[in-house]
Amino acid sequence: MRALLVVLLACFVSLSVGTPAPASAPDEPTGVWPLDPEPEVVRGFEPPPSPYASGHRGVDLAGSPGQAVRSALPGTVAFAGSIGGKPVVTIRHGGRRTTYEPVVASVEVGQEVAAGTVLGRLVVTDSHCFPAACLHWGLIVGTGDDQVYVDPLTLVGGGPVRLLPLWRDEPATGRLPLLEEWAPPLSRWTRPVDFLA
Repeated sequence: MRALLVVLLACFVSLSVGTPAPASAPDEPTGVWPLDPEPEVVRGFEPPPSPYASGHRGVDLAGSPGQAVRSALPGTVAFAGSIGGKPVVTIRHGGRRTTYEPVVASVEVGQEVAAGTVLGRLVVTDSHCFPAACLHWGLIVGTGDDQVYVDPLTLVGGGPVRLLPLWRDEPATGRLPLLEEWAPPLSRWTRPVDFLA
């Protein structure tokens, strides 16, 4: 019986004691969807294993030709033009940049924009979803050699899923609950069979 309790307690500890929360928890979503109404995510973020490897450095959002594309965050237009024949708009937000393609710009480089400002119109040409229209939306953090592509859905609360144990509403704090908090008193277990039933 004692061995069984030790095993159960070890299992419980491994499930309930999480890693301590980071010193600065991630901010709540602060952006707006670049397409309105909230679009379907056609293809998600697939980060490359190395900077020059293949991957999907953004998300594809279902749209329609001519649909207005909006800035996800307030910032400054850093680029509005064509890259390799594809119309692209890039907005700088401090140490972050959001990219929108294929978008024919209605804004100019250096222009200040608020979250939700129309940047241009979605086109089908060079769409990742051709012959359908979709917006390829990217988010880059950092500058120079330190820049990293991250999931832009984190700006609108649609990023990676964080699972919590079924019995909790909040992440574990690292405190180990007392045995009485999760199990009946030991006096109820008269035989190992009672526990397993």
